[in-house]
Amino acid sequence: MNIKELLSRYLAGQRDFRNLNLIAVNLRNMNLSGANLSGANLSGANLTRTNLSHANLSQTILTGANLTETNLIGANLTEANLSNVNLSEAYLRGAILPNGVTT
Repeated sequence: MNIKELLSRYLAGQRDFRNLNLIAVNLRNMNLSGANLSGANLSGANLTRTNLSHANLSQTILTGANLTETNLIGANLTEANLSNVNLSEAYLRGAILPNGVTT
């Protein structure tokens, strides 16, 4: 699935995007609030200022992704791979982090 199709489906009301391969995609400034991206590969993705509030990112591969100023309020990041992720100024209130800590 490409970015255009992902956004089109999201705008049509679909929220289940499990196990997608979205390596190095540019989703900067997108709204994916409430999306289920569990198990997706978003390594190297640009998610700057993306709205991922209340998204399911469990078991998602985010290695090397840019999440600067990303809205992760209430997001589930259980078992997500956050190696070398840039979380500068990310909004994490109520997010569940990989170690089970709720912010």
